[in-house]
Formats: sequence, structure tokens, C-alpha cells
Amino acid sequence: MALKATIFKAQLQIADMDRNYYAEHALTIARHPSETDERMMVRVLVFALHAHERLELGKGLSDPDEPDLWRKDLTGLIEEWIELGQPDEKNIIRACGRAGQVFVYGFNRAAEPWWQTAEAKLARAKNLSVRRISSSGDATLTQLAQRTMQLHCTIQDGQVWLGDGERTVAVEIATLR
Repeated sequence: MALKATIFKAQLQIADMDRNYYAEHALTIARHPSETDERMMVRVLVFALHAHERLELGKGLSDPDEPDLWRKDLTGLIEEWIELGQPDEKNIIRACGRAGQVFVYGFNRAAEPWWQTAEAKLARAKNLSVRRISSSGDATLTQLAQRTMQLHCTIQDGQVWLGDGERTVAVEIATLR
């Protein structure tokens, strides 16, 4: 019998002073059995970074043809395609042909070596941005993972903080491309 996804709920308050975006989003997150808490919380963080009324969590690990997050316009065209981790270069090239903008967020030690290998293969993708996420200090995004979460994210001058009222994690985002 196949394992089923675990459902998480998050009330996410976003104060993005860099984009003048202030909103609250109710997220229902289906965590794939092979997905870690860290990866799930990176999805929540990236949702906050790209927050928009039409931004959706994709099926991610459950469907390799669908991104972790995406935003479509009112006609169904894909405006943003967002992948996490170290996706296959062929899938990224295909996504660049389907979407207006493609983002890849690496979030663990494998991000830098993956990018060093993939950079040359992805050089022709003009609508691709690659970033690396890391938590600073002892606090990590994994500590914020709960089945029901009340989260707040503040973004100001390129600095990002994600917290739950008890803990706040400062997140560093480096642009690789």
C-alpha cells in the first residue's frame, strides 16, 4: 500500500516591504512521504518571497511535470515556474520554454556543487534565476514545521525573516544567477 501525503496547514502573514506586498495566505500543504520538513518549509518561504494572489503550491515531488510553485495569468499561461533543490537540467530548459520566468532555489549543501555542474548546461536559458537559501545561526526552518502553523514573514532590504511567534529564523538568499 502506498503512503499518502501528510497535510499541513499554515496561516502565513507576509510583510514584503521590498515589493510593498502585505497579505495573509491560508496554505494547505500536502507533504509527500519522501519530502523532508526542511524542503516543505523552504516551499513556504519561497511562497512568501513570490507571494501573489494567483501563486499556487504545485504537486512538487508527486508530479515531475509540475513545479513546486507556479503562478499563471488569467488565461492559463505560466508567468512563474519555481523549482526547489537540484532539478534536472532538461526539465529546467523545458520549463524556460513554457514560462515567462523560471526560478530555482537550492537549499542545502548540494546546491553549490549542483550549480557548478549545471551552470554551463543552463547558460542559454535567459529567463532563469538561480538562488541559494541558507538559515543563519542555530535557528533553522525545520524548527518552525508543525501540522498547524501560524507564521509571519518579513522581507526588507533583501533580508528575510520567517517566524512563528516563539522563534524567528533569519534566512540568507544568495543569487547564483
